[in-house]
Amino acid sequence: MAGSNGAKAPLVLIVEDDLGTRLMYRDHLSHCGFRTVDAHNGFQALAKAQEFRPNAVLTDLAVPGMDGFEFCRALQALPGARDIPILAVTGHAEYLAEPDRFRVAGIAQVLTKPCSPDLIARELKRLIDVFDSSMPRR
Repeated sequence: MAGSNGAKAPLVLIVEDDLGTRLMYRDHLSHCGFRTVDAHNGFQALAKAQEFRPNAVLTDLAVPGMDGFEFCRALQALPGARDIPILAVTGHAEYLAEPDRFRVAGIAQVLTKPCSPDLIARELKRLIDVFDSSMPRR
Protein backbone atom coordinates (compact mmCIF):
# COMPACT_ATOMS: atom_id res chain seq x y z
CA MET A 1 0.00 0.00 0.00
CA ALA A 2 1.40 3.36 -0.97
CA GLY A 3 0.46 6.78 0.28
CA SER A 4 -0.84 9.59 -1.96
CA ASN A 5 2.72 10.79 -2.58
CA GLY A 6 3.84 7.32 -3.70
CA ALA A 7 5.67 6.54 -0.47
CA LYS A 8 5.14 3.14 1.10
CA ALA A 9 2.85 2.97 4.09
CA PRO A 10 4.74 2.79 7.41
CA LEU A 11 5.66 -0.70 8.57
CA VAL A 12 4.82 -1.60 12.18
CA LEU A 13 6.31 -4.61 13.95
CA ILE A 14 3.67 -6.03 16.31
CA VAL A 15 5.02 -8.05 19.25
CA GLU A 16 2.21 -9.86 21.09
CA ASP A 17 2.00 -13.44 22.34
CA ASP A 18 -1.81 -13.63 22.37
CA LEU A 19 -2.87 -14.66 18.86
CA GLY A 20 -6.30 -13.01 19.03
CA THR A 21 -4.87 -9.70 20.18
CA ARG A 22 -2.07 -9.88 17.60
CA LEU A 23 -4.58 -10.48 14.80
CA MET A 24 -6.81 -7.66 16.03
CA TYR A 25 -3.86 -5.23 16.06
CA ARG A 26 -2.75 -6.41 12.62
CA ASP A 27 -6.22 -6.08 11.07
CA HIS A 28 -6.92 -2.68 12.60
CA LEU A 29 -3.53 -1.21 11.74
CA SER A 30 -3.84 -2.50 8.17
CA HIS A 31 -7.26 -0.84 7.98
CA CYS A 32 -5.65 2.42 9.20
CA GLY A 33 -3.07 2.38 6.40
CA PHE A 34 -0.10 0.66 8.05
CA ARG A 35 1.77 -2.36 6.77
CA THR A 36 2.48 -4.90 9.51
CA VAL A 37 4.73 -7.78 10.40
CA ASP A 38 4.25 -9.64 13.67
CA ALA A 39 6.05 -11.76 16.21
CA HIS A 40 4.85 -13.80 19.17
CA ASN A 41 7.94 -13.43 21.39
CA GLY A 42 10.92 -11.15 21.93
CA PHE A 43 13.46 -13.37 20.16
CA GLN A 44 11.33 -13.63 17.03
CA ALA A 45 10.65 -9.87 17.20
CA LEU A 46 14.34 -9.02 17.31
CA ALA A 47 15.01 -11.20 14.24
CA LYS A 48 12.10 -9.60 12.37
CA ALA A 49 13.23 -6.10 13.34
CA GLN A 50 16.63 -6.83 11.82
CA GLU A 51 15.09 -8.36 8.69
CA PHE A 52 12.33 -5.81 8.01
CA ARG A 53 13.58 -2.56 9.65
CA PRO A 54 10.12 -1.33 10.73
CA ASN A 55 9.12 2.32 11.01
CA ALA A 56 7.70 1.64 14.49
CA VAL A 57 7.23 -1.15 17.02
CA LEU A 58 4.09 -1.99 18.99
CA THR A 59 5.01 -4.39 21.78
CA ASP A 60 3.36 -5.97 24.75
CA LEU A 61 5.73 -6.02 27.71
CA ALA A 62 4.77 -9.49 28.90
CA VAL A 63 5.87 -11.72 26.03
CA PRO A 64 7.59 -15.10 26.41
CA GLY A 65 11.31 -15.76 26.12
CA MET A 66 12.81 -12.28 26.01
CA ASP A 67 10.28 -9.98 27.69
CA GLY A 68 9.28 -6.64 26.19
CA PHE A 69 11.82 -4.64 28.17
CA GLU A 70 14.68 -6.95 27.15
CA PHE A 71 13.51 -6.89 23.53
CA CYS A 72 13.39 -3.07 23.51
CA ARG A 73 16.90 -2.77 24.97
CA ALA A 74 18.22 -5.33 22.45
CA LEU A 75 16.47 -3.50 19.60
CA GLN A 76 17.95 -0.17 20.67
CA ALA A 77 21.43 -1.74 20.67
CA LEU A 78 21.19 -2.65 16.97
CA PRO A 79 23.05 -0.31 14.60
CA GLY A 80 20.66 2.33 13.26
CA ALA A 81 17.68 1.17 15.33
CA ARG A 82 17.57 4.03 17.85
CA ASP A 83 15.35 5.96 15.44
CA ILE A 84 12.60 3.30 15.57
CA PRO A 85 9.86 4.53 17.93
CA ILE A 86 8.53 1.96 20.38
CA LEU A 87 4.95 2.00 21.66
CA ALA A 88 4.50 -0.43 24.55
CA VAL A 89 1.20 -1.75 25.86
CA THR A 90 0.79 -3.50 29.18
CA GLY A 91 -1.87 -4.88 31.44
CA HIS A 92 0.53 -4.68 34.38
CA ALA A 93 -0.17 -1.35 36.08
CA GLU A 94 2.76 -1.91 38.47
CA TYR A 95 5.15 -1.24 35.57
CA LEU A 96 3.90 2.34 35.44
CA ALA A 97 5.49 3.01 38.84
CA GLU A 98 8.91 2.58 37.19
CA PRO A 99 9.12 5.30 34.49
CA ASP A 100 12.94 5.09 34.31
CA ARG A 101 12.62 1.47 33.23
CA PHE A 102 10.76 2.62 30.10
CA ARG A 103 13.31 5.34 29.33
CA VAL A 104 16.27 2.97 29.74
CA ALA A 105 14.59 0.46 27.41
CA GLY A 106 14.06 3.16 24.76
CA ILE A 107 10.27 3.04 24.96
CA ALA A 108 8.79 6.27 23.61
CA GLN A 109 5.22 5.78 24.88
CA VAL A 110 3.31 3.29 27.02
CA LEU A 111 -0.41 2.57 27.07
CA THR A 112 -2.26 0.44 29.59
CA LYS A 113 -4.54 -2.37 28.49
CA PRO A 114 -7.29 -2.37 27.66
CA CYS A 115 -6.77 0.41 25.13
CA SER A 116 -8.62 1.01 21.93
CA PRO A 117 -7.07 0.04 18.60
CA ASP A 118 -7.87 3.57 17.37
CA LEU A 119 -5.74 5.04 20.16
CA ILE A 120 -2.90 2.67 19.28
CA ALA A 121 -3.07 3.67 15.60
CA ARG A 122 -3.10 7.40 16.49
CA GLU A 123 -0.13 7.02 18.84
CA LEU A 124 1.86 5.05 16.27
CA LYS A 125 1.23 7.72 13.64
CA ARG A 126 2.19 10.46 16.10
CA LEU A 127 5.39 8.69 17.13
CA ILE A 128 6.41 8.00 13.53
CA ASP A 129 5.78 11.67 12.66
CA VAL A 130 7.77 12.88 15.69
CA PHE A 131 10.69 10.54 15.03
CA ASP A 132 10.70 11.33 11.28
CA SER A 133 10.76 15.07 11.93
CA SER A 134 13.64 14.74 14.40
CA MET A 135 15.85 12.80 11.98
CA PRO A 136 18.40 14.81 9.98
CA ARG A 137 17.58 15.19 6.27
CA ARG A 138 20.08 13.71 3.84
